[in-house]
Amino acid sequence: MKRSNRLILLIGIFLAIVAFIGIVIIFSGGRGSTPTTPVAPTELPTVFATRPITLGTAITADMLRVENRPVTTRDPSAFGDPGVLLGQIARKDIAEDKLLTAADFATSNLLTTVDCPPGQDCIAVKVDQVSGVGTIIRTGDYVDVLVAFTMNVITVDPVTGVAVAGAPEIAGQSAKMLLQGIQVMGHILPPPPATAEGVPPPQGTALNDQSEIVILSVTKQQAEVIKFAQTVGAGANGLGLIGPTPAISLALRSPRDFRDPDTQEPIIPEDVVTTGITLALLIEQYGVLVPDIVEANLGSPSPSPTP
Repeated sequence: MKRSNRLILLIGIFLAIVAFIGIVIIFSGGRGSTPTTPVAPTELPTVFATRPITLGTAITADMLRVENRPVTTRDPSAFGDPGVLLGQIARKDIAEDKLLTAADFATSNLLTTVDCPPGQDCIAVKVDQVSGVGTIIRTGDYVDVLVAFTMNVITVDPVTGVAVAGAPEIAGQSAKMLLQGIQVMGHILPPPPATAEGVPPPQGTALNDQSEIVILSVTKQQAEVIKFAQTVGAGANGLGLIGPTPAISLALRSPRDFRDPDTQEPIIPEDVVTTGITLALLIEQYGVLVPDIVEANLGSPSPSPTP
């Protein structure tokens, strides 16, 4: 055999041996080695407030910053992703640089204390699923207060000068938005009435007489207005108010109405002037039609034709 042929054969054998050793190493890799244990992080991203955030404020991105904090000192309910907080409503006052937790946005029904603002009074209003926006009003929200009365027509006796209530059949209704931009300081949502034994609870958003107690922050004058609306009208009286207690309704406001769009600082929007509504105004301004009086022939029926 020629020398050059032997050299080529030796090189081929060497390469085959190297390839075999490589295959053995690949297939035997990791055998007998100790598996690595994942290392638990010692720090986690944590969301903080960049500025003071007042009760009722809708959270925006510029109010938040993220920093890493040791797991050992980090609140278990802290937030790591600021995105989950955008648009959430602060349910309490939040200090600048505070670590944000679930308690800052909690809407618990178990109310034990109320932090009434200085110079304000807190008064409770009972609403239901219709008059209370589905009983979803929560601490920090803003509401407008509407009230409706059923009134009797008052006439004055020309001889005695005494005011006399008219007949109940000519009683009329009047509705008015009394107060605007009132902040909610707390709410209590009692459980709905129990169903009869063996009857399954209603599914979905069924009307089930659910009520809610909403605690409002008001001035003393506003407290008098609400108290009057709650109590007058329980029965006929000299004012001509009759029927059941007037129905108070709460209309939910947008939190953006109470924040400057540029600085996000709290503002007090101007009240919108409203007319109040009676049937007369509905007819004059809204085109509600008054039904025509139809005269019917109530005499004896005509005799049946002779077959």
